[in-house]
Amino acid sequence: MNEKIPQTSALDEETARAEVYGVLAALFYAPPSPELMAQLRVAVTEAPAAGGFLEEPWRQLVGAARTVSDAEVAEEYDALFGGVGKPEVMLFGSYYLSGFLNEKPLAQLRSDLAALGLARDEAVHETEDHFACVCEVMRYLIAGDEVEVANLTQQHKFFSTHLQPWGMALCDAIEQQPQARFYAALAGFVRAFLSVEAQGFDMLA
Repeated sequence: MNEKIPQTSALDEETARAEVYGVLAALFYAPPSPELMAQLRVAVTEAPAAGGFLEEPWRQLVGAARTVSDAEVAEEYDALFGGVGKPEVMLFGSYYLSGFLNEKPLAQLRSDLAALGLARDEAVHETEDHFACVCEVMRYLIAGDEVEVANLTQQHKFFSTHLQPWGMALCDAIEQQPQARFYAALAGFVRAFLSVEAQGFDMLA
């Protein structure tokens, strides 16, 4: 997972977008590494991508990271997304789109990934509709070298089909959990970031 924290709002917008998706992928795939949390705690609190709308949610996220220990974040991750049996919060798109895991939305996602020439890394244990995996695909579609795949048209199509329809519902589910502290702040940032992404794509339509 890409774990580079955006450090300035003066970054090239596309680079900043790719880095945000990479950070989200790392934060949602597993309990954050001490290195990632250390980077987040010292990150500047200007907007990590162009547009002041993200500045306050980003400041809230960095502030939350500074108030919790690595162990507390790991415990919160496990309390929300882990555990035996059904977790408190599902991280899979199929669940939000169909009410069940491993349903038609996942099959459609796999078909679309195949059309893009992409496939799940064997080292990744989660299904392709895990929020972290979807974010990682978006990062690739922004920062990848193959222009026939990594372009705005493919980004818009993938975002509107496989992320936008359920991303806000995931944020709602996290924010409703009383034990969510760091991840509640992260959900607030995700909500703002997805809104900015949607607005940006709408301007291209």
